[in-house]
Amino acid sequence: MALAARSELRLHVRLDERSAGFFALGVALATGTAPVVCTTSGTAAAELHAAVVEAHHARVPMLVCTADRPPELQDVGAPQTIDQRRLYGSAVRWQADPGVPDLATWATWRPLAARALAEALHGPDGPGPVHLDLAFREPLTGEPGPLPPGRPDGTPALGVLAAPRAPVRSGLREVAGWRGRRGVIVAGARCGPAAKVLDLGAVLGWPVLADPRSGCRVARAGVVAAADSFLRAPEVRRALRPEVVLVLGEPWASRNVGDLVRDAAAAGAEVLAVDAWWRVLDPHGTVTGRHHADPAAWLGAALDLLGEAPAPVDGWLETWTALEATAQRAIDDALESDEAARGGTITEPSLARSLPGLLPPGAALLVGSSMPVRDLEWFGPPLPSPPAVFANRGANGIDGLVSTALGLAAGRTGPVVALLGDLAFLHDVSGLVALGPAPATPCALVVVDNGGGGIFSLLPQAAEIDPRRFELLFGTPPVTDVGQVASGFGLPVRPVRTLGELAGALGAALEAAGPSVIRASVPSRAANAALHEQVHAAVAAAVAPLVAESPAVPPRPERAEG
Repeated sequence: MALAARSELRLHVRLDERSAGFFALGVALATGTAPVVCTTSGTAAAELHAAVVEAHHARVPMLVCTADRPPELQDVGAPQTIDQRRLYGSAVRWQADPGVPDLATWATWRPLAARALAEALHGPDGPGPVHLDLAFREPLTGEPGPLPPGRPDGTPALGVLAAPRAPVRSGLREVAGWRGRRGVIVAGARCGPAAKVLDLGAVLGWPVLADPRSGCRVARAGVVAAADSFLRAPEVRRALRPEVVLVLGEPWASRNVGDLVRDAAAAGAEVLAVDAWWRVLDPHGTVTGRHHADPAAWLGAALDLLGEAPAPVDGWLETWTALEATAQRAIDDALESDEAARGGTITEPSLARSLPGLLPPGAALLVGSSMPVRDLEWFGPPLPSPPAVFANRGANGIDGLVSTALGLAAGRTGPVVALLGDLAFLHDVSGLVALGPAPATPCALVVVDNGGGGIFSLLPQAAEIDPRRFELLFGTPPVTDVGQVASGFGLPVRPVRTLGELAGALGAALEAAGPSVIRASVPSRAANAALHEQVHAAVAAAVAPLVAESPAVPPRPERAEG
């Protein structure tokens, strides 16, 4: 009632608390602010745990306010009462249990709120969720009372404003020695401003391996999008072994890009990571140096230090550029040949390759955490104006994706499109429950209907386990019909089987208000696995002559001690 009484706040009411947590996550991704998600006590508070874990690992700010029963009703069998202290364990930036509100503590309320917001947005470990466990006594009705007055000058109650971390210039001495060396920039989500990343690559003469979430996958010289495809062969990775790797943002999902960095580090390469929050995003243990700095400020300082004159290494960037162009043509040819053989039927790779280019300016794309994010990473091409791409890659779960997409739409003015598998869609189907009129922002849920967990058909389990047991434990084909479920919630459902139908359905979905479902019928999971192998084999065959012609990378010279 107190939240609803504030005209400054936009209020969204959700039926399912688990869905509400991921909805708030989507709002935070869209706005960069810390939304408040408020629940009643008991299991309602526990339902938020999955979203809190994702927000914690993904560095997404969120204020989690759970109502609680007063001390006298704890441990006596009172209904809807559990121990909510430290309910989310280590997955929150800060937590507080201020007790039952009393006018004697009135003056502490603003400092409590200010600290909660500061911890969620500017904590030393980066943005994340904060939990306020708020106990109340009856009555729970009536008009909210006045808030304590703020400071006359409008400054926060804590009296502190967080400043972004800036690099120390003396910490950039490695950068000055990068001119004339063979290097690569691996750009992931939150890598810093895309323009500065690309400018640094141009000055150094280094390719930018651009994850779709980085914002760097633009149609510009030096941008590499097909890295996963042509780095699969060990001989290619040997020929392209860099002397320096600059890691910006979060890692690619690609194991092959990770193998390139791992092999380079094993050969003595310098691997430098820049992160504002001192995170160790290094599952292979390859990073040799870390800079604790805001990426935007660090990139600006590095560009100032290097100047504008490019310092290319003979043949280095040209080799990467040629491989990228060849791989992109090979992917197109392989998918076009397959599409013709199938009579125009859409496939998972062709869907991921085509969808970003079909989105209007200002649109956002949310990709599921299993196959969709990998297909987009492997097959999504550079575009003149790529959409903003989001993914719940903090904990990499498939839960809450429908709600995250709806939260994104609630926090944006432009349309939102989500690319999800059928299992991810069904997992979060309670997010489709509407408790009011449809929102104005279009939100198209493109559901890949492939009959289960497609990623496992690409893993060793598919060949090593009895097919019936594989289907039971890994394939998990749903009997529930995706289209009927969506229709049951009152959503428009547009079935598509070809890329042409996809374009038409997407155009219609983005002209209407609120959520809708585009059901993409694709070949079987086994056929999808075979197509992936065909495309990767086509890329390998296409780039092999270029690798054979390219000079081997010379061994790294020994450095003098001291």
